[in-house]
Amino acid sequence: MISTKGRYALRFMIDLAEQSTESPVPLDEAAGRQGISKKYLEIVVKILVKGKLVKGTSGKGGGYRLTRSPKEYTVGEILELTEGTLASVACLVNEAELCPRKAVCKTLPMWIKFDSVVHDFFFHITLSDLVEGKV
Repeated sequence: MISTKGRYALRFMIDLAEQSTESPVPLDEAAGRQGISKKYLEIVVKILVKGKLVKGTSGKGGGYRLTRSPKEYTVGEILELTEGTLASVACLVNEAELCPRKAVCKTLPMWIKFDSVVHDFFFHITLSDLVEGKV
């Protein structure tokens, strides 16, 4: 299940993409438009800045902006940055310990297929698709 953090990150990124301006978008304005607490959004934005998905400018006229075009972001990368892995079971997480039941696990093929569907779904939707209502 996608947490509030992931959902708010997507809403914030959409808000930035919709502002079609070169000027940074003040956090309090985006928070107000999206109905998100500024304090909570600060936590989310810190993750997005650290992941280099947005860039912040401080001082008068400061705010945030995307680091690249909305069509260059996928929902999958935004969710993985804010949520961590999208893997459905622990044995499919990157760098997970090798499961001792892997060779005999009857459910592993199902989880692999499910994770593939989830990955393909989220990594084929761009921020631009969301802004333009193409989903």
